[in-house]
Amino acid sequence: MIKLLIVDDSALMRRQLTTLFEAEGGFEIRLARNGKEAVEENLLFKPDVVTLDINMPEMDGLTALSLIMAQRPVAVVMVSSLTEKGALATFEALALGAVDYVAKPEGTISLTIDVIRSELINKVRAAARARLKTSRGLVSRIREERSQQTAARPANVRRDMSSEGVVIIGVSTGGPRTLEDILPLLPADFPWPVLVAQHMPSSFTLPFAARMNELCVLQVVEASRPVLIKAGTIYIAKGGADLVLTQRGGSGVMVLAKPESKDFLWHPSVELLGRSALEHCDPARIIAVMLTGMGYDGADAFTEIKKRGGRTIAESEETAVVFGMPAELIKRGGASIVLSAEKIANQIITWAG
Repeated sequence: MIKLLIVDDSALMRRQLTTLFEAEGGFEIRLARNGKEAVEENLLFKPDVVTLDINMPEMDGLTALSLIMAQRPVAVVMVSSLTEKGALATFEALALGAVDYVAKPEGTISLTIDVIRSELINKVRAAARARLKTSRGLVSRIREERSQQTAARPANVRRDMSSEGVVIIGVSTGGPRTLEDILPLLPADFPWPVLVAQHMPSSFTLPFAARMNELCVLQVVEASRPVLIKAGTIYIAKGGADLVLTQRGGSGVMVLAKPESKDFLWHPSVELLGRSALEHCDPARIIAVMLTGMGYDGADAFTEIKKRGGRTIAESEETAVVFGMPAELIKRGGASIVLSAEKIANQIITWAG
């Protein structure tokens, strides 16, 4: 039985979510109408998971989250709007310690709750088993140490990709937080392009790329249109699409955002990105990194990369918020090495050097 605290200022939303989880079974539910009540119920009810709205009267979700994580840390799934403002607040919540988020459907909640039913149930169940991360000291230090470097980024120079390689990263639940612990550590002279498939809604990826661009010395962009990949650039897959590598004539390797493929369960698809890398890059010059997340997206493609001479990293269970995706890669024999999150950037740098 999972003890679940539902926090939302909308009586209709609370009722709909209660009905949803009661129908699913396996949940003991308590309700809170605002952040102040959420903080109190976290101490009294001692929930395993909290679903937390962001915009509420008396005390907003971010303030409540900071108090919850200070007083009694618990797995929190944010319920946020599909807007740029909602995305920015969500990333702040993840930095404060939230495990995951669900994008609140637009329109009348009673008519659209079914859209997020399976996603919300799956994420709450995963959150109940998730590993909590509460310290953001590393990113704070990185931001301070690299602010001057970031302001004076060297211009990216187009290089012949046939003699270089590519880094591809697959990540889902817990990903934004984990990527903030890895990508800012890549140095200004990092010689390969980096492509990131992070499961995320379409309205979230541009703000996320902008946030990472502030943290990283390398340039970080949302891959929303066909462009030639450049060494030392990080490309964030556009939400609501799939990111693939392709070649057009003799111009070189390009990234392309294409409509979501119905052949794959998760998007942007890690599996599809991995397969396209195998098709258009020398497998021996691919570094594939599997980070925290539910499911098995990318496990088959990354295993094939290893079989064909590429190098792969699986995040270890000790640091993965949800060990599903890395565990699937390890189970298939597709991990060249298993590392904790704080060691991954150095391994990437060593292999690409």
